[in-house]
Amino acid sequence: MTGDTAGGGERVAIVGAGLAGCLLAVLLGRRGIAVTVYERRPDPRVAGAERGRSINLAISARGLAALEQVGLRERALKQALPMHGRMVHPAGGAPNFQPYSADGTRAINSISRTELNRFLLDTAEATPGVELRFGERVTGADAEAGAVLLEDAAPEPASVILAGDGAFSAVRRSLRLEHDDADFLEHAYKELTVPPRDGGFALDPDALHIWPRGTSMMIALPNLDRSFTCTLFWPRGDFAALRTPGEITAYFAEHYPDVAGLMPDLVDDYERNPVGSLVTVRCEPWVRRGAGAVAALLGDAAHAIVPFFGQGANCAFEDCIEIDRCLDETGGDWARALALYQDRRKANTDAIAEMALDNFVEMRDRVSSRAYRAARAAQHALERRLAGRYVSRYELVSFSTMPYARIPARIRRQNLLLGGAVLGAAAAAALSARAALRARR
Repeated sequence: MTGDTAGGGERVAIVGAGLAGCLLAVLLGRRGIAVTVYERRPDPRVAGAERGRSINLAISARGLAALEQVGLRERALKQALPMHGRMVHPAGGAPNFQPYSADGTRAINSISRTELNRFLLDTAEATPGVELRFGERVTGADAEAGAVLLEDAAPEPASVILAGDGAFSAVRRSLRLEHDDADFLEHAYKELTVPPRDGGFALDPDALHIWPRGTSMMIALPNLDRSFTCTLFWPRGDFAALRTPGEITAYFAEHYPDVAGLMPDLVDDYERNPVGSLVTVRCEPWVRRGAGAVAALLGDAAHAIVPFFGQGANCAFEDCIEIDRCLDETGGDWARALALYQDRRKANTDAIAEMALDNFVEMRDRVSSRAYRAARAAQHALERRLAGRYVSRYELVSFSTMPYARIPARIRRQNLLLGGAVLGAAAAAALSARAALRARR
């Protein structure tokens, strides 16, 4: 199943007009490949976003590098607010700022998922050869027949089917993969809003705010309209425990006292906004080749991760760039390109999935401890002293494009070398002390 970069005559279908689907459509359209994008929702640029479903994105180095490939990096940054660190609001203590980078200059960028999706849709729609079709619910893919299966219409032919239809992907289910696990956290999420106060931000806009509470937490990210989107990450049963307006306001006054008074619509948001699930998807293979089509998964459809490292969109964008790169390397041979894409990306997405789960524990529990703050300060001191040789996990994930799978080994090597250096220094000091003692004798 081959095709050149001028299109090759294949019928290429992308399922899902979310962030990854749109970026991939732009990349393929620019190669001269005709693409049809199917999206079950109405056009969000007309219908607006679903209430309480935004989860602001933190776009960092990987996502920005991908957007650069289609000329959208600067547009994204204009729609984003930099956050140079975490503002931690411990229970019973004063807030403290924890910079993300050793020099304090690097930032992750808060951007509305809705806004980012909107201008990616605009760019895809303006790309020759890309057709966007809204209100088209895809129920699966038939790789043998070479067809996209639609809920209320006849199957449509496609020789390449690229599924970016999310964590609960209909295409993934239809492919009946050998391994397909969805691991749900016991925690769920709900969004709230802190509106502007006296025309300005009610909280410091240069930080991602965290209220760590041991087994749960709340975070807040700034928006361009000077509001904050807050997200509660609580054990699922805790949401149902607050049943009346009085219980809601009393709970927030007790557990989030410094922000409860900044949310005039707290009760309405809490009662009306939905509770969302947090899931990690691990599946393989991502690619299924049949007699009539090759189908592949990308983004959350292939490897949904929890949002606690801010890497979901960044990781999905890397998938798109890798598919484009593999098409170059294989001369447009889709089957070979997609097999190569899976080989290169699977280990990386497994690695970030584990790091995201670990970061949840860090954010909801560790960040408020003095020991953690002291360790971070020491880590940043090492990064400044050993620039380029010692780099924290956070910086490697958020401020580099090093493949995720290489990061754990890099951290282990650094720690071994650092441990060896410390032991060597201690041994040298001991030998020096012994020599001085002998000299005095």
